[in-house]
Amino acid sequence: MSQEPIVEVQGGTKRFAGHTAVHDLSLSIPRGTIYGLLGPNGAGKTTTIRMIMSIILPDEGRIALFGGRGSGRDLSHRIGYLPEERGLYKKMRVLDLLVFLAEIKGVARLEARKSAQQWLDRLGLSDWAPKRADALSKGMQQKVQFIGTIRHKPDLLILDEPFAGLDPVNAQVMKDTVVELARGGTTVLFSTHIMEQAEKLCDSVCIIARGEKVVDGPLAEIKHRHGGSHVVVAVERGSPAVQRVFEDRALVAKADDYGNYAELELAPGADPQRLLRELVRAEAAVARFEIAEPTLHKIFIDLVGPAAAAASAIRSIASPSGSWPTCARGSSARRAPRPITASC
Repeated sequence: MSQEPIVEVQGGTKRFAGHTAVHDLSLSIPRGTIYGLLGPNGAGKTTTIRMIMSIILPDEGRIALFGGRGSGRDLSHRIGYLPEERGLYKKMRVLDLLVFLAEIKGVARLEARKSAQQWLDRLGLSDWAPKRADALSKGMQQKVQFIGTIRHKPDLLILDEPFAGLDPVNAQVMKDTVVELARGGTTVLFSTHIMEQAEKLCDSVCIIARGEKVVDGPLAEIKHRHGGSHVVVAVERGSPAVQRVFEDRALVAKADDYGNYAELELAPGADPQRLLRELVRAEAAVARFEIAEPTLHKIFIDLVGPAAAAASAIRSIASPSGSWPTCARGSSARRAPRPITASC
């Protein structure tokens, strides 16, 4: 796999009305990877993506796409962008809408119609092709917008919270499609705050909190770097004796306890076998005991847990809707962004 960066951000900074949404962010996304931009709500993920897309410009820093050959707007024909804010022309018929979105990306009409119909068939929407977009459920509209994002075969696919609001079946369909596109050479950047999705999908990740990078790199390296001794335990829920074992700081440094399942970080020098013996001595019904690497969820919580709470509080103070105003390009005036459709 070539390591030429498709996206390179160097010192990216963006401020809104005295609030720094992104500060001195640098990241590099190699060609052909699935790259996760991760962080709590309000961390600066969407602002970073909008800077990459040239929807807004950084106040400081540099962003280069495809080796620096133009901005996100200049290279939009090579990029597919599914924004966090979903938006379709709801009075248009679904097939006509997809053809229109493909045409504005430079795809010929006959090819666009054929490709749109194939994707509608694949994602189980063929019966809805002649229907107006506003007749579709929210999940169906999301799949239509996803088709609109990939119908021109982009080299770079940017997905902002792509699985939000999807039921498990449709989330699986979209996930399978993203993996297939990546295997075919498409570079995928997707943002999420759901660590389980990122851990299963991503080759590399960048975790940001309060607009600043916390850690980035290949996922395997991050796990190794933040390793230590971790044990996954499945036991019968509610045993006081088991809780006492988990609270023994000579054995367990941290416990992420779900009741009948727990992820444990062992204390320095602690022996996993001793932990197992103590659980047996406590008469725990142990269904699973596995020495494992830390999950991305645990790494995320350890690194940005306090920052996530602080960011949520700041956002609630900044705006009743929890969102920051967007600065119009080339103007000092502040105004709310216009709805963004899959044509971006």
